[in-house]
Amino acid sequence: MSKPNQNWLKVAFILFLVTILALFHYLTGIEQSPYYGFYCRLYYLPIVLAGLWFCLRGGVLVAVLVSILFAPHIFFNWGQFDVIPLEYYFEIILFIFTGFVTGLMSSRINFQSMRAEKNMKQLEESFTQLREQANLIVEIEDQLRQADRLTALGELSAGMAHEIRNPLGSIRGTAEILRDALPDNNRYTEFSQILIKEVDRLNRVVEDFLNFARPTTDEQRDFKPNEILHEVLQLCWQQITKSRIKTHWQEKPLPAAVGDAAQFKQVFLNLILNALQAMSAGGELWIETAVNAQQQIVLTFRDSGPGIPAADLDRIFNPFFTTKAKGTGLGLAITYRIIQNHCGQISVKNSSAGGAEFTMILKPAEYPCRDGVANDTTDTTH
Repeated sequence: MSKPNQNWLKVAFILFLVTILALFHYLTGIEQSPYYGFYCRLYYLPIVLAGLWFCLRGGVLVAVLVSILFAPHIFFNWGQFDVIPLEYYFEIILFIFTGFVTGLMSSRINFQSMRAEKNMKQLEESFTQLREQANLIVEIEDQLRQADRLTALGELSAGMAHEIRNPLGSIRGTAEILRDALPDNNRYTEFSQILIKEVDRLNRVVEDFLNFARPTTDEQRDFKPNEILHEVLQLCWQQITKSRIKTHWQEKPLPAAVGDAAQFKQVFLNLILNALQAMSAGGELWIETAVNAQQQIVLTFRDSGPGIPAADLDRIFNPFFTTKAKGTGLGLAITYRIIQNHCGQISVKNSSAGGAEFTMILKPAEYPCRDGVANDTTDTTH
């Protein structure tokens, strides 16, 4: 029941009580002295209730009402006598005094209660703000530590990659010379083919290192994410078909984004290849492009694979972390770094329908990114 309805019920109860007491009082003669005095004392009950429920105003108003009803009874019953006992005049004064004191005390108690409730609410709000700020500080510190690690690993990777790539070129060239010098039926020809294949694999690993260490390009141009994604799907179509993967693309019109289109092509390629590798026995890949309530570009990649172990979700974007036997652990780290450098966000979770679900949020062209900071204050949560 709402508070206004409760108040009306209280008012009705007080008026009903005053009316009943007045009737009993008027119908009881002064010769019935015990009952007469008892009904007179019962008048204090509605006065006290009014003071407790409606504070000072309620207590005084009901006390005045009781006094108005009580005064005529004095004259009607005691008018035949020469002297009216003074105690009945004092009774009227006591009615008003009781209503005033009870209402005043109730008002002060309510005031203290409201102030305590207000202070408690302010404390809860302050605690909530402090907790949010503490969580934000921890998140920022984690991002700074991650950025420091990425910078250090990037510099180390660049140095190692260049040192390794040069001798790899010499080894591959030598292996090709040996292969061409040997007849096709020679048993050493197979060894030279294996050597060339392994050199190519190492070269791809080195390329991953270089991509991870490569700084963000300064060239920021408008590009259409749907067009880039369409190109990547065409590029991967043969492998998708060969892997028995069925694709579902819920394509919706997207605004242009600003950044390096080549890097985002690599991002989309990494996410699609990651999904294909997770579904080695075939499956389904869902891709959805949309615009959220904050007018941000949202791209979602979901596969029907086994998903990611819960313990690995927080580490999936860490450099060199991989769950694949032949993985380098740099594909998703590169993806994360590119998106972060473009003021975007990427998150991963296990879908309720099964499989991993990657969600990417990008800034539209009207909010360009400069030095890793977007030029707007739009909330980037998803």
